[in-house]
Amino acid sequence: MLGCHYVSSWLGGGGEAWRWRRRRRLWAWEEDLVAECRTLLHTVVLQHNVPDQWHWYPDIIGGYTVRTSYHLLTSQDLPIVGILVALIWHKQVPLKVSILAWRLLREGLPTKTNLLNRSILSSEATICSTTCGQAETVSHLFLHCDMYAPLWQMVRFWLGVSGVDPQGLQAHFLQFTNCLGGLKACRSFMQLLWLLCVWVIWQERNNRLFKKF
Repeated sequence: MLGCHYVSSWLGGGGEAWRWRRRRRLWAWEEDLVAECRTLLHTVVLQHNVPDQWHWYPDIIGGYTVRTSYHLLTSQDLPIVGILVALIWHKQVPLKVSILAWRLLREGLPTKTNLLNRSILSSEATICSTTCGQAETVSHLFLHCDMYAPLWQMVRFWLGVSGVDPQGLQAHFLQFTNCLGGLKACRSFMQLLWLLCVWVIWQERNNRLFKKF
């Protein structure tokens, strides 16, 4: 929720116009919510005399049931357990950063490919916002993009350690957190750096994507 901020809409020439109204300046954490909301509404087209409807994607015909939701939850492999959960919630990190990491490790961020999977974007609109030309998946954006991937090596060079980034974000998080050894103070410091890096990458991605606004 955006407090005193709200969004209204009207049907313009193509039926896709949105108007943002604000009663006060946005807080920093609210700007992130607005950016995410803009992504979700990017391809929404308003139409006359078409009522809003809820759709339960696991069973569009039958609709939502407790049975289907239970099956969906129990059939998924949730790999983030134990130490990963503990590492995300760092007492010296703002809550919004920890929530970002929590969503990131669960593949829950609104990257372009995730929005494609939700039928919000078309396949043609999933290209990374940099000039790399690849689809914007979570692993691509944070680990393999030509624009953002060098950040990890730069941080390692600054620390005087070497390493190769794993393919998955969860393995990357664990490896990065422990690359200075097993001392608690070292792990805590590397946690902070990892969370800072993913926050910087996500903010830079949003700045590139929404700079026209």
